[in-house]
Amino acid sequence: MTRADSDAGLLVLHALRCGGYAALPRLSATTGLSEPDLESELIDLAVAGYVTRPSGFDAWGCTAAGRDADAEHITAQLEAAGARAAVTAAFDRFLVLNPELLDLCTAWQLRPVEGDTVVNDHSDPAYDARVLARFLDLHERALPVCHALEAALPRFGRYRVRLTYALDQARAGELALVADSTASYHVVWGELHEDLLATLGIPR
Repeated sequence: MTRADSDAGLLVLHALRCGGYAALPRLSATTGLSEPDLESELIDLAVAGYVTRPSGFDAWGCTAAGRDADAEHITAQLEAAGARAAVTAAFDRFLVLNPELLDLCTAWQLRPVEGDTVVNDHSDPAYDARVLARFLDLHERALPVCHALEAALPRFGRYRVRLTYALDQARAGELALVADSTASYHVVWGELHEDLLATLGIPR
């Protein structure tokens, strides 16, 4: 096993496959690894040809070889854990919630005013509070799905932590964490969706 095939290296590779190009702060939030540890893993992954950082950019991304290596690894992990049925069942439950999440993000970014739909400038706290309450209701129904995924494959546990953090911070006033930052509820949910597709080998 090479350094690029270490558990940490594969965790970083999978995060890039699911989340796209990312700089160190976002990768740290995604993987739970410190930035110095991430730099070490990324260098090894780059030497192996699995990741790349375009000249002039701070963000790292997956190469085609990296995507292939990640697909092979997570398929082996899924089968070794005997978790395909459990992950598939959780994915089916996730798909029921996904359209509601997308509708809520639209409601957060746009709001009705006198019969028209306008960009939500967050000048109406009562409106925002109503949408956040709906997010909280969705989150409570999503948690059992997250727990089922974590029980099947522990690496899914990071999504539950990150989704809960994003919503808690949004309700405390950091409104960008609903749908307007790379750490937002919307973005983390999208990464979870991509992870489920990748894990089960389902094409976009």
